[in-house]
Amino acid sequence: MRSLFGAAAVALGAVLSVSHAADSAKVPAYVTAAVAEPTRPDRDRQRDADRKPDLVLSFAGVKPGDSVGELLPGGGYYTRLLCQVVGVTGRVYTIRVLPVVASNRPPGPDDPKNPCTNLIPLSQGAAELNLPTGLDVVWTSENYHDLHNRNFGPADMKAFDTAVFRALKPGGVFIIEDHAAQTGSGARDTETLHRIDPELVKQELASAGFEFAGSSEVLKSADDPMTDKVFELKGKSNKMLFKFRKPGK
Repeated sequence: MRSLFGAAAVALGAVLSVSHAADSAKVPAYVTAAVAEPTRPDRDRQRDADRKPDLVLSFAGVKPGDSVGELLPGGGYYTRLLCQVVGVTGRVYTIRVLPVVASNRPPGPDDPKNPCTNLIPLSQGAAELNLPTGLDVVWTSENYHDLHNRNFGPADMKAFDTAVFRALKPGGVFIIEDHAAQTGSGARDTETLHRIDPELVKQELASAGFEFAGSSEVLKSADDPMTDKVFELKGKSNKMLFKFRKPGK
């Protein structure tokens, strides 16, 4: 006779399998194609299991023909995906936000050449942020917390988020994926642990006029105590994934 524990484990496994199948069923074909694109570098593919780009892009709702502003694109992991998703009728503006104090972080590996022809690179300071207007999506991944640090001023976050708000068309969305800090910690850990309190993010975006449009738990990690530096966790940190909308249609 099967134990109650064994039966419960089987039932839980079935629920998780159904949940994963349901998430996968929601992935549009153009997102699947972007993730499978053969020009993506191996180092990006090796991160896919942790970053779950198919589910993240599907939650964000980025689609062919969209105009996207990607803040602080870093090594281009999502740049290479976004440009494929929006396609030849879309645009991706990569906005490098310039620090006011040089970072002592060692440089990463050279970026592989991006085959997309729909990329428009820009560089601006956080205090002078002036994005292209009429954007469908503004996107930032793993770096919203950085703007609270000394090397960015720190940025005036209400002014910064208001600049993003102005750049979006009515109904446009601001997608924020970042490493989560403990509830109530505010911006305490942004420079030390490279994390930010999800509630602070919600407060900051609300103060700029955004509506909270939803969250996803696809990047949650119950094993992360949120007391370690995220770089020590090698992609296994607990992350928030939020969608904020500019009111209107």
